[in-house]
Amino acid sequence: MIQANIVGTGSYVPDKVLTNFDIEKMVDTSDEWIKTRTGISERRIASKKEACSDLAVKASKKALKHAGIKAKDIDMILVATATPDMLFPSTACMVQLGIGAKNAFAYDLSAACSGFVYGLSVAEQYIKSERYKTILLIGSEIFSRITNWNDRSTCVLFGDGAGAVVIRAKIIRKKEGILSTHLHSDGHYHDLLFIPGGGSRRPISEKIINEKEHLIKMKGNETFKIAVRFMVNAAREAISYNDYTIEDINLVIPHQANKRIIDAVAKKLNLPEEKIFVNVMKYGNTSAASIPLALDEAVREKRIKKNDIVLLTAFGAGFTWGSAIIKWSLDG
Repeated sequence: MIQANIVGTGSYVPDKVLTNFDIEKMVDTSDEWIKTRTGISERRIASKKEACSDLAVKASKKALKHAGIKAKDIDMILVATATPDMLFPSTACMVQLGIGAKNAFAYDLSAACSGFVYGLSVAEQYIKSERYKTILLIGSEIFSRITNWNDRSTCVLFGDGAGAVVIRAKIIRKKEGILSTHLHSDGHYHDLLFIPGGGSRRPISEKIINEKEHLIKMKGNETFKIAVRFMVNAAREAISYNDYTIEDINLVIPHQANKRIIDAVAKKLNLPEEKIFVNVMKYGNTSAASIPLALDEAVREKRIKKNDIVLLTAFGAGFTWGSAIIKWSLDG
C-alpha cells in the first residue's frame, strides 16, 4: 500500500516583532483587552523587502534539510496562500526558482486559513495515485499587507509567517502517515470574512483604496461561533472515520486564529490542555501558515514522537474548513 508520509518540517517567521503595546499606539485598544479577547501577545511582521515567496523559500529550505531531501528530487511544489507575491505567476513558481527545484511543477492553492489542510489532501491524492513521489507543501502568508491597521477589531489578530512540509510516498503494510483528510466549504458565509475590493468583481481603483475595500473585513462574533462549530465537526469527522476516540489522539494542532476559539474547540472535544498545541500568543493568526508553523514547532519541541496520532483542524474564509489525521512516522 502506498501511503503519504511527512518526512520533514520547517518554518520561518520575520524578525520584526509587533507587540500589543505597539498596537496600543496605533489604535484605541490595550494589551489586556487583546490578550483577553484573542490570547495574542505579539505577532511577526515581514520587512518591506520580503514577499510571500521569500518566507516560503526559507521555510522550505529548513524542511528539505530536515527531510534530507535535495531540491532536485521534488516532483511538485504546492503553496497555500491568500497573499501571493502577485496575481501571476504563482508564488509556487517563485519558490521553485528560489530553492532550485528544477524538476518540479508548481502551483498555488487558495482556501484562506484552511489552505494547508486542503493542500495536504491534494498532496495525499497525488501520492496515493502513484503519480508523484515527493511533494513540497507550504503555507505562507503576509497578512500585514492586507490588514487595516486602523481597524482595531482586526489589526490585533494577524501576523506573517510560513511553514513547510516534505511529503513522500512510502510502501507500507500498516496504517502510517496521512491517514485521512476531510474538506468542506460553504459560500453562503462569504461576506462574514472577506476582502471586497481588488479582484475582478470590484477592481482596484482610487475609490476602493480610499475606502480600504482592499483590506480584510470581518464580522467577528458571527465568524467566531461558526468557526468553533465547524472545527469541532471536522475534528469529530476525522476521528470517527479512522475508528478512533478522542483518547487515542496524542496531539491536536488547530488553526491558530484566536485562543478563545481554540479553548472553545478543546472544551467541546473534551481535550485536556496538554493534548492541544498553541502558539497563537507569539505569532497571531498567520492564516494558511498557522498549522505548518505550529506543526514544525511541535516537532522541534518534541511534542510529537513516532507513532503518535496527530489531528489537524482548520477553518477559514469561504467559509472553508477541514481536518486531517496523521500517524507520525518520524523519529525525534
